[in-house]
Amino acid sequence: VHQSKMDFFCKLGYGKQDICKVLENLGQEALEDDVLKELIRMGSKPQALEKQAQPSQLKLVARGSCSTAAGPKWLGEDESDFSDSLRPIVIDGSNVAMSHGNKEVFSCWGIQLAVDWFRERGHTYIKVFVPLWRKEPPRQESPIADQHILEELEKQSILVYTPSRKVKGKRVVCYDDRYIVKVAYERDGVIVSNDHYRDLQNENPEWKWFIEQRLLMYSFVSNRFMPPDDPLGRHGPTLSNFLSKKPVLPEKKWQPCPYGKKCTYGNKCKFYHPERQHQAQLSVADELRAKRKVPLALGKEEERGQCSP
Repeated sequence: VHQSKMDFFCKLGYGKQDICKVLENLGQEALEDDVLKELIRMGSKPQALEKQAQPSQLKLVARGSCSTAAGPKWLGEDESDFSDSLRPIVIDGSNVAMSHGNKEVFSCWGIQLAVDWFRERGHTYIKVFVPLWRKEPPRQESPIADQHILEELEKQSILVYTPSRKVKGKRVVCYDDRYIVKVAYERDGVIVSNDHYRDLQNENPEWKWFIEQRLLMYSFVSNRFMPPDDPLGRHGPTLSNFLSKKPVLPEKKWQPCPYGKKCTYGNKCKFYHPERQHQAQLSVADELRAKRKVPLALGKEEERGQCSP
């Protein structure tokens, strides 16, 4: 009987020493419920609960350190959460390469510069579309520089070739711009190109709005890929908001009133008055009317007090 009770409470996770103490106090013939109550009263806990109660020893590692130990991932620092907040990127490879090559050479290095720029910002979905015939050896009428970069990007599942073939010696090329706009529209992403796609805007009204609102233009300055800080103009969103799914609204900055305390516009003044933070911003005429009504109201109350018995 003693051994069966020991096995039963050991399976529940209690220690053998605690079980022996309780059985000595209550006797070997004590009921299981009484033994369990006594164990609880003594404060004994199952080993599984004790392990959960013990605080895990986390090793804090300073940011930027070269330690290989994996530190704890706090809320907001998960890379997947950060990448999910960024829009997918669809790059017009032909447009970027020809722009980097001054419209004379198909420069694959320009595509690599654009891809690296978005990678450094944390974008995980990056697709580059290039016609298939660019895999062919370069010709005098269509020179290509750094063609090996296309093979490397294709191995990384970043570069996508749009189909093309030869029929009776003539090359039949599919329209790669339609691929670019269609994928970006379906993924709710951003198109990286200096092309306006006017023919596709006239083809589909939904694409027209999408191209107008999601087209990111760029420039190359000394082998540096540089998109504008205001992709939709001076009054549009910033570049970081343009590339993110959840834009962060800037805090409204109030411009102080140039007249200061001498301002006579009252609540009609569009500027900031620090001295009026806790005051109702009334116009001068309204303030005079309010001051005039106060003594009149006091006089009426005094007359009522004199007339009352």
